[in-house]
Amino acid sequence: MGGAPEAVTEAIVDACARVNPDTAFGLYLHVPFCATRCGYCDFNTYTAGELGSSSSPESWQSAVDRELDTAAALLNPRRPVSTIFVGGGTPSLLGADGLRRLLDAVRARFELADDAEITTESNPESTSPAFFDGLLEAGFTRLSLGMQSAAPHVLATLDRTHTPGRAIAAAREASAAGFEHVNLDLIYGTPGETDTDLHRSIDAVLDTPVDHVSAYALIVEEGTALARRIRRGELPAPDDDVLADRYVLLDRRLHEAGFDWYEVSNWSRTGAGECRHNLGYWRSDDWWGIGPGAHSHVNGVRWWNVKHPSRYAQRLQAGALPVDGSETLTATDRHEEQVMLALRCREGLPSEALNDGESEAAARARASGLLRDDEERHVLTDRGRLLADGVIRDILLTDG
Repeated sequence: MGGAPEAVTEAIVDACARVNPDTAFGLYLHVPFCATRCGYCDFNTYTAGELGSSSSPESWQSAVDRELDTAAALLNPRRPVSTIFVGGGTPSLLGADGLRRLLDAVRARFELADDAEITTESNPESTSPAFFDGLLEAGFTRLSLGMQSAAPHVLATLDRTHTPGRAIAAAREASAAGFEHVNLDLIYGTPGETDTDLHRSIDAVLDTPVDHVSAYALIVEEGTALARRIRRGELPAPDDDVLADRYVLLDRRLHEAGFDWYEVSNWSRTGAGECRHNLGYWRSDDWWGIGPGAHSHVNGVRWWNVKHPSRYAQRLQAGALPVDGSETLTATDRHEEQVMLALRCREGLPSEALNDGESEAAARARASGLLRDDEERHVLTDRGRLLADGVIRDILLTDG
């Protein structure tokens, strides 16, 4: 859903003018640069060769500054920023100095909460002890490192460039620098991966001081190099039964090591280690996405920026919002999103949020062992997490 530029701008301005100061607010900053393109990735990222001379980190930063100016003008001084997440792409390609510059640009325009969570993603290959020291000094409080697997052949299938041990070394370096909250990302179900490969990956993770693990089933996205290889028959497609078994394996091993799930794909040692920024997404809080292709949500209005960095910069240079489209959520939209997002989280969905027909569907799921026996909240059981999409679909497709 889009709309005329004037109507889109008016909807965003109106949403910002009516924000609830009690709703948590976060900033997402998208760094679109990557050294190479991974075969499974369909994120809005660009290598230097793909960009050519049309964009650079310097022109991107100037455009980001302009969008931050716009966001601050529309939102300040209504509430402080409670979370910041720098994602990509590969933010660590900016180096500690570049990431400090980015965070300083935010601080110059927004008040940050005293306990603000400030996260950046990093590729292990573009990190070092000095890099982590610089991030901590700049004010970052949390790191997310892309590991994917400890098996060399799995990394090769995914076209990941880092060596198997580098992510583990980076996690230890970050902890030694003083970071209390460090996440490692895993991907399971890659063609050619075995149970033994996954066990070794989990062993490697658990041999570090990280307090958070994210683990995602491999999704083959159309248009990626991996999808083309599978279509040509070079690799088998991921098997749903295997993916379910791998999830059970992951969950069991992490639970035994003291990690608890708080969202279907995320585990933390403690509540303090949970990613508050991502929880804001799942709770439908407000956030402004800064950067090419970034998505935002403020007071029931969603919008997304143009994807290419040069077009993004040109829009802002011309004094316009870099928005490519928007939608204003209806009451039905908000309800459906609440069900879809809350049921994926351990805190679950309040029972009163469902209408009569949906409550009957939830009761059937509870009788089937997919939802916990709790009168006040609907929470997925261990088996229910494996079938979360089906549970949500059955609840939302009932006649209320």
